[in-house]
Amino acid sequence: MTTQQTAPAAGGGESTLTVLVALGANAAIAVAKAVAAVITGSAAMAAEAAHSVADTVNEVFLLVALRRSTRAADPDHPFGYGQVRYFWSLIASVSIFVTGALYSAYEGLEALLGESHELTSPLVSYVVLGVSFVLEGVSWLRGLKQVRGEAREQQLSLRRFLRANDDPTATTVVYEDSAALVGLVLAAVGITLHELTGSGVWDGVASLLIAALLALVALRLGRSNMRLLTGAGADRRMVRSIAAWLAQRREVDAVVDLLTLQLGTDQVLVCARLDFDDDLVVADVERAAVRIGEDLKRAFPDVAEVFLEPVPGDDPEVRQRVRDRYGDVIADRLAGTSTGASPRLDPSAQPSAAEVPHR
Repeated sequence: MTTQQTAPAAGGGESTLTVLVALGANAAIAVAKAVAAVITGSAAMAAEAAHSVADTVNEVFLLVALRRSTRAADPDHPFGYGQVRYFWSLIASVSIFVTGALYSAYEGLEALLGESHELTSPLVSYVVLGVSFVLEGVSWLRGLKQVRGEAREQQLSLRRFLRANDDPTATTVVYEDSAALVGLVLAAVGITLHELTGSGVWDGVASLLIAALLALVALRLGRSNMRLLTGAGADRRMVRSIAAWLAQRREVDAVVDLLTLQLGTDQVLVCARLDFDDDLVVADVERAAVRIGEDLKRAFPDVAEVFLEPVPGDDPEVRQRVRDRYGDVIADRLAGTSTGASPRLDPSAQPSAAEVPHR
Protein backbone atom coordinates (compact mmCIF):
# COMPACT_ATOMS: atom_id res chain seq x y z
CA MET A 1 0.00 0.00 0.00
CA THR A 2 1.28 3.45 -0.82
CA THR A 3 0.36 6.95 0.21
CA GLN A 4 0.89 10.10 -1.83
CA GLN A 5 0.75 13.35 0.10
CA THR A 6 0.31 16.91 -1.02
CA ALA A 7 0.06 20.25 0.68
CA PRO A 8 -3.42 21.63 1.13
CA ALA A 9 -4.89 23.48 -1.76
CA ALA A 10 -3.61 26.98 -1.93
CA GLY A 11 -5.53 29.96 -2.95
CA GLY A 12 -9.00 30.92 -1.95
CA GLY A 13 -8.12 34.37 -3.28
CA GLU A 14 -11.32 34.72 -5.28
CA SER A 15 -13.41 33.51 -2.35
CA THR A 16 -11.56 35.88 -0.02
CA LEU A 17 -12.32 38.86 -2.29
CA THR A 18 -15.97 37.82 -2.49
CA VAL A 19 -16.20 37.64 1.31
CA LEU A 20 -14.38 40.98 1.79
CA VAL A 21 -16.76 42.74 -0.61
CA ALA A 22 -19.72 41.26 1.29
CA LEU A 23 -18.19 42.24 4.65
CA GLY A 24 -17.72 45.88 3.65
CA ALA A 25 -21.20 46.15 2.18
CA ASN A 26 -22.96 44.48 5.12
CA ALA A 27 -21.10 46.48 7.77
CA ALA A 28 -22.08 49.79 6.15
CA ILE A 29 -25.65 48.62 5.64
CA ALA A 30 -26.01 47.40 9.23
CA VAL A 31 -25.07 50.81 10.63
CA ALA A 32 -27.42 52.64 8.26
CA LYS A 33 -30.35 50.33 9.01
CA ALA A 34 -29.82 50.55 12.77
CA VAL A 35 -29.87 54.35 12.63
CA ALA A 36 -32.97 54.29 10.43
CA ALA A 37 -34.71 51.85 12.81
CA VAL A 38 -34.09 54.16 15.77
CA ILE A 39 -35.30 57.25 13.88
CA THR A 40 -38.42 55.70 12.32
CA GLY A 41 -39.40 53.09 14.91
CA SER A 42 -40.02 50.57 12.13
CA ALA A 43 -40.05 46.90 13.21
CA ALA A 44 -39.23 45.82 9.67
CA MET A 45 -36.22 48.13 9.61
CA ALA A 46 -35.07 46.80 12.99
CA ALA A 47 -35.38 43.27 11.61
CA GLU A 48 -33.33 44.26 8.59
CA ALA A 49 -30.69 45.81 10.84
CA ALA A 50 -30.41 42.52 12.74
CA HIS A 51 -30.22 40.72 9.39
CA SER A 52 -27.27 42.84 8.28
CA VAL A 53 -25.51 42.48 11.64
CA ALA A 54 -25.82 38.70 11.28
CA ASP A 55 -24.44 38.87 7.73
CA THR A 56 -21.50 41.01 8.87
CA VAL A 57 -20.61 38.58 11.65
CA ASN A 58 -20.91 35.73 9.17
CA GLU A 59 -18.38 37.28 6.81
CA VAL A 60 -15.93 37.40 9.72
CA PHE A 61 -16.57 33.69 10.32
CA LEU A 62 -15.98 32.97 6.64
CA LEU A 63 -12.69 34.90 6.65
CA VAL A 64 -11.56 32.83 9.64
CA ALA A 65 -12.60 29.70 7.74
CA LEU A 66 -10.60 30.70 4.66
CA ARG A 67 -7.50 31.47 6.68
CA ARG A 68 -7.47 28.45 8.97
CA SER A 69 -8.47 25.86 6.38
CA THR A 70 -5.21 26.35 4.45
CA ARG A 71 -2.92 25.39 7.35
CA ALA A 72 -0.50 22.59 6.53
CA ALA A 73 -1.03 19.08 7.86
CA ASP A 74 0.55 18.27 11.22
CA PRO A 75 0.60 15.30 13.64
CA ASP A 76 -2.75 16.31 15.15
CA HIS A 77 -4.38 16.75 11.73
CA PRO A 78 -2.50 14.47 9.31
CA PHE A 79 -4.99 15.17 6.51
CA GLY A 80 -4.82 18.93 6.96
CA TYR A 81 -7.36 21.48 8.13
CA GLY A 82 -9.59 21.63 5.05
CA GLN A 83 -12.77 20.76 6.96
CA VAL A 84 -12.26 23.78 9.23
CA ARG A 85 -13.88 25.78 6.44
CA TYR A 86 -17.01 23.70 6.76
CA PHE A 87 -17.15 24.12 10.54
CA TRP A 88 -16.99 27.92 10.44
CA SER A 89 -19.49 28.00 7.61
CA LEU A 90 -21.82 25.93 9.77
CA ILE A 91 -21.35 28.46 12.59
CA ALA A 92 -22.28 31.19 10.09
CA SER A 93 -25.53 29.44 9.27
CA VAL A 94 -26.33 29.16 12.99
CA SER A 95 -25.61 32.89 13.33
CA ILE A 96 -28.07 33.66 10.53
CA PHE A 97 -30.76 31.79 12.44
CA VAL A 98 -30.03 33.09 15.94
CA THR A 99 -29.06 36.70 15.22
CA GLY A 100 -31.20 37.26 12.15
CA ALA A 101 -34.24 34.99 12.14
CA LEU A 102 -35.03 34.93 15.85
CA TYR A 103 -34.59 38.66 16.37
CA SER A 104 -36.66 39.44 13.27
CA ALA A 105 -39.39 37.16 14.59
CA TYR A 106 -39.28 38.95 17.95
CA GLU A 107 -39.63 42.36 16.27
CA GLY A 108 -42.52 41.08 14.18
CA LEU A 109 -44.41 39.62 17.11
CA GLU A 110 -43.87 42.77 19.15
CA ALA A 111 -45.26 44.89 16.31
CA LEU A 112 -48.31 42.61 15.97
CA LEU A 113 -49.05 42.21 19.66
CA GLY A 114 -47.97 45.61 20.97
CA GLU A 115 -49.55 49.01 20.58
CA SER A 116 -49.61 50.45 17.09
CA HIS A 117 -47.48 53.52 16.49
CA GLU A 118 -46.93 56.03 13.73
CA LEU A 119 -43.81 55.87 11.62
CA THR A 120 -41.43 58.78 12.07
CA SER A 121 -39.61 60.12 8.99
CA PRO A 122 -40.41 57.16 6.71
CA LEU A 123 -38.37 58.84 3.98
CA VAL A 124 -35.25 57.90 5.95
CA SER A 125 -36.22 54.23 5.71
CA TYR A 126 -36.78 54.44 1.96
CA VAL A 127 -33.41 56.12 1.38
CA VAL A 128 -31.59 53.56 3.53
CA LEU A 129 -33.38 50.66 1.87
CA GLY A 130 -32.53 52.00 -1.58
CA VAL A 131 -28.84 52.48 -0.78
CA SER A 132 -28.76 49.07 0.91
CA PHE A 133 -30.27 47.45 -2.16
CA VAL A 134 -27.49 48.88 -4.33
CA LEU A 135 -24.72 47.79 -1.95
CA GLU A 136 -26.21 44.33 -1.46
CA GLY A 137 -26.58 44.07 -5.22
CA VAL A 138 -22.88 44.76 -5.74
CA SER A 139 -21.95 42.05 -3.24
CA TRP A 140 -24.51 39.65 -4.73
CA LEU A 141 -23.22 40.16 -8.26
CA ARG A 142 -19.65 39.54 -7.08
CA GLY A 143 -20.61 36.25 -5.42
CA LEU A 144 -22.82 35.20 -8.33
CA LYS A 145 -20.00 35.85 -10.79
CA GLN A 146 -17.70 33.53 -8.86
CA VAL A 147 -20.17 30.66 -8.46
CA ARG A 148 -21.32 30.90 -12.08
CA GLY A 149 -17.72 30.71 -13.27
CA GLU A 150 -17.03 27.70 -11.06
CA ALA A 151 -20.28 26.04 -12.19
CA ARG A 152 -19.25 26.44 -15.83
CA GLU A 153 -15.83 24.94 -15.09
CA GLN A 154 -17.49 21.91 -13.53
CA GLN A 155 -20.12 21.68 -16.30
CA LEU A 156 -22.95 21.97 -13.81
CA SER A 157 -26.10 24.04 -13.72
CA LEU A 158 -26.02 26.86 -11.18
CA ARG A 159 -28.70 25.17 -9.07
CA ARG A 160 -26.86 21.84 -8.93
CA PHE A 161 -23.56 23.58 -8.25
CA LEU A 162 -25.01 25.44 -5.26
CA ARG A 163 -26.24 22.12 -3.86
CA ALA A 164 -23.03 20.13 -4.43
CA ASN A 165 -20.29 22.75 -4.15
CA ASP A 166 -17.44 21.91 -1.77
CA ASP A 167 -16.51 25.59 -1.18
CA PRO A 168 -19.16 26.98 1.19
CA THR A 169 -17.78 30.54 1.37
CA ALA A 170 -18.96 31.94 -1.96
CA THR A 171 -22.15 29.87 -1.73
CA THR A 172 -22.91 31.37 1.69
CA VAL A 173 -22.41 34.90 0.35
CA VAL A 174 -24.78 34.26 -2.56
CA TYR A 175 -27.50 32.84 -0.29
CA GLU A 176 -27.03 35.63 2.26
CA ASP A 177 -27.19 38.39 -0.32
CA SER A 178 -30.14 36.82 -2.13
CA ALA A 179 -32.02 36.72 1.17
CA ALA A 180 -30.93 40.29 1.88
CA LEU A 181 -32.30 41.61 -1.42
CA VAL A 182 -35.63 39.86 -0.88
CA GLY A 183 -35.69 41.09 2.73
CA LEU A 184 -35.18 44.68 1.62
CA VAL A 185 -38.18 44.41 -0.70
CA LEU A 186 -40.29 42.92 2.10
CA ALA A 187 -39.24 45.68 4.48
CA ALA A 188 -40.08 48.37 1.91
CA VAL A 189 -43.52 46.86 1.29
CA GLY A 190 -44.21 46.59 5.02
CA ILE A 191 -43.18 50.19 5.69
CA THR A 192 -45.23 51.45 2.74
CA LEU A 193 -48.37 49.61 3.84
CA HIS A 194 -47.84 50.81 7.42
CA GLU A 195 -47.61 54.38 6.19
CA LEU A 196 -50.67 54.08 3.91
CA THR A 197 -52.94 52.28 6.37
CA GLY A 198 -51.59 53.57 9.67
CA SER A 199 -51.54 49.99 10.95
CA GLY A 200 -48.34 48.51 12.37
CA VAL A 201 -49.62 45.04 11.46
CA TRP A 202 -47.99 45.30 8.05
CA ASP A 203 -44.67 46.21 9.60
CA GLY A 204 -44.93 43.16 11.84
CA VAL A 205 -45.92 40.86 9.00
CA ALA A 206 -42.90 42.03 6.99
CA SER A 207 -40.63 41.28 9.95
CA LEU A 208 -42.06 37.77 10.32
CA LEU A 209 -41.60 37.10 6.61
CA ILE A 210 -37.99 38.25 6.87
CA ALA A 211 -37.54 35.89 9.84
CA ALA A 212 -38.97 32.97 7.85
CA LEU A 213 -36.70 33.81 4.91
CA LEU A 214 -33.60 33.86 7.11
CA ALA A 215 -34.59 30.60 8.80
CA LEU A 216 -34.89 28.90 5.40
CA VAL A 217 -31.47 30.18 4.31
CA ALA A 218 -29.92 29.08 7.61
CA LEU A 219 -31.44 25.61 7.23
CA ARG A 220 -30.20 25.28 3.64
CA LEU A 221 -26.65 26.31 4.51
CA GLY A 222 -26.65 24.17 7.65
CA ARG A 223 -27.64 21.05 5.73
CA SER A 224 -24.97 21.67 3.11
CA ASN A 225 -22.21 22.04 5.69
CA MET A 226 -23.49 19.07 7.70
CA ARG A 227 -23.11 16.92 4.58
CA LEU A 228 -19.51 18.06 4.11
CA LEU A 229 -18.69 17.52 7.78
CA THR A 230 -20.09 14.00 7.96
CA GLY A 231 -17.92 12.07 5.54
CA ALA A 232 -19.18 13.19 2.14
CA GLY A 233 -17.55 11.53 -0.84
CA ALA A 234 -16.24 13.25 -3.95
CA ASP A 235 -18.45 14.25 -6.85
CA ARG A 236 -19.85 11.09 -8.46
CA ARG A 237 -18.56 12.05 -11.88
CA MET A 238 -15.06 12.21 -10.46
CA VAL A 239 -15.50 8.87 -8.69
CA ARG A 240 -16.61 7.20 -11.92
CA SER A 241 -13.72 8.70 -13.83
CA ILE A 242 -11.16 7.69 -11.20
CA ALA A 243 -12.50 4.13 -11.31
CA ALA A 244 -12.23 4.06 -15.11
CA TRP A 245 -8.75 5.59 -15.01
CA LEU A 246 -7.49 3.01 -12.50
CA ALA A 247 -8.98 0.12 -14.48
CA GLN A 248 -7.02 1.23 -17.54
CA ARG A 249 -3.61 0.85 -15.83
CA ARG A 250 -1.76 -2.03 -17.42
CA GLU A 251 -0.76 -3.49 -14.03
CA VAL A 252 -4.39 -3.58 -12.79
CA ASP A 253 -6.72 -6.48 -13.53
CA ALA A 254 -9.70 -5.02 -11.65
CA VAL A 255 -10.80 -2.18 -9.38
CA VAL A 256 -12.21 -4.20 -6.49
CA ASP A 257 -13.26 -1.29 -4.24
CA LEU A 258 -13.08 2.49 -4.38
CA LEU A 259 -13.78 5.00 -1.63
CA THR A 260 -13.41 8.78 -1.62
CA LEU A 261 -13.69 11.41 1.09
CA GLN A 262 -13.95 15.19 0.81
CA LEU A 263 -11.08 16.43 2.99
CA GLY A 264 -11.74 20.09 2.21
CA THR A 265 -12.29 22.45 -0.69
CA ASP A 266 -10.47 20.99 -3.72
CA GLN A 267 -9.04 18.20 -1.54
CA VAL A 268 -10.16 14.61 -2.03
CA LEU A 269 -8.90 11.42 -0.37
CA VAL A 270 -8.91 8.33 -2.61
CA CYS A 271 -8.73 4.78 -1.22
CA ALA A 272 -8.71 1.99 -3.79
CA ARG A 273 -8.40 -1.78 -3.49
CA LEU A 274 -6.89 -3.12 -6.68
CA ASP A 275 -6.45 -6.60 -8.07
CA PHE A 276 -2.99 -6.40 -9.63
CA ASP A 277 -1.76 -8.62 -12.45
CA ASP A 278 -0.83 -12.00 -10.95
CA ASP A 279 2.34 -12.11 -13.05
CA LEU A 280 3.81 -9.18 -11.10
CA VAL A 281 6.24 -9.89 -8.29
CA VAL A 282 6.05 -8.01 -4.99
CA ALA A 283 8.62 -5.40 -6.05
CA ASP A 284 6.69 -4.75 -9.27
CA VAL A 285 3.46 -4.23 -7.32
CA GLU A 286 5.18 -1.77 -4.99
CA ARG A 287 6.63 0.27 -7.85
CA ALA A 288 3.33 0.14 -9.74
CA ALA A 289 1.44 1.41 -6.67
CA VAL A 290 3.81 4.38 -6.30
CA ARG A 291 3.60 5.25 -9.99
CA ILE A 292 -0.19 4.90 -10.16
CA GLY A 293 -0.61 7.12 -7.09
CA GLU A 294 1.57 9.85 -8.59
CA ASP A 295 -0.10 9.64 -12.00
CA LEU A 296 -3.56 9.74 -10.42
CA LYS A 297 -2.76 13.01 -8.68
CA ARG A 298 -1.56 14.52 -11.93
CA ALA A 299 -4.67 13.34 -13.79
CA PHE A 300 -7.01 14.60 -11.06
CA PRO A 301 -5.65 17.79 -9.41
CA ASP A 302 -8.28 17.66 -6.65
CA VAL A 303 -6.85 14.38 -5.36
CA ALA A 304 -4.74 15.27 -2.32
CA GLU A 305 -4.16 11.83 -0.78
CA VAL A 306 -4.04 8.36 -2.37
CA PHE A 307 -4.11 4.99 -0.62
CA LEU A 308 -3.80 1.87 -2.80
CA GLU A 309 -4.23 -1.63 -1.41
CA PRO A 310 -3.53 -4.81 -3.42
CA VAL A 311 -6.24 -7.43 -2.88
CA PRO A 312 -7.42 -10.52 -4.77
CA GLY A 313 -10.37 -9.68 -6.95
CA ASP A 314 -12.40 -12.66 -5.76
CA ASP A 315 -11.92 -12.13 -2.03
CA PRO A 316 -15.40 -12.84 -0.57
CA GLU A 317 -15.10 -10.51 2.44
CA VAL A 318 -14.01 -7.53 0.32
CA ARG A 319 -16.69 -8.24 -2.27
CA GLN A 320 -19.35 -8.41 0.49
CA ARG A 321 -18.24 -5.06 1.97
CA VAL A 322 -18.53 -3.49 -1.47
CA ARG A 323 -22.02 -4.97 -1.89
CA ASP A 324 -23.07 -3.74 1.55
CA ARG A 325 -21.85 -0.23 0.73
CA TYR A 326 -22.92 0.22 -2.90
CA GLY A 327 -25.45 -2.53 -3.59
CA ASP A 328 -25.30 -5.46 -5.99
CA VAL A 329 -25.55 -3.48 -9.23
CA ILE A 330 -22.58 -1.21 -8.59
CA ALA A 331 -20.55 -4.02 -6.98
CA ASP A 332 -21.05 -6.14 -10.10
CA ARG A 333 -19.99 -3.26 -12.30
CA LEU A 334 -16.80 -2.85 -10.31
CA ALA A 335 -16.19 -6.57 -10.57
CA GLY A 336 -16.73 -6.26 -14.32
CA THR A 337 -13.46 -4.38 -14.67
CA SER A 338 -11.66 -7.73 -14.65
CA THR A 339 -13.32 -8.59 -17.95
CA GLY A 340 -12.55 -5.25 -19.53
CA ALA A 341 -15.84 -3.52 -18.81
CA SER A 342 -15.70 0.11 -17.76
CA PRO A 343 -16.30 0.54 -14.01
CA ARG A 344 -19.26 2.69 -13.09
CA LEU A 345 -20.33 3.71 -9.62
CA ASP A 346 -23.53 5.25 -10.88
CA PRO A 347 -26.02 4.21 -13.57
CA SER A 348 -25.67 7.52 -15.44
CA ALA A 349 -23.23 8.12 -18.29
CA GLN A 350 -19.56 7.92 -17.43
CA PRO A 351 -17.23 10.78 -18.48
CA SER A 352 -13.56 10.25 -19.08
CA ALA A 353 -10.92 11.60 -16.71
CA ALA A 354 -10.23 14.47 -19.10
CA GLU A 355 -13.91 15.45 -19.07
CA VAL A 356 -14.15 15.81 -15.31
CA PRO A 357 -13.73 19.48 -14.32
CA HIS A 358 -11.18 20.17 -11.63
CA ARG A 359 -11.77 22.98 -9.17
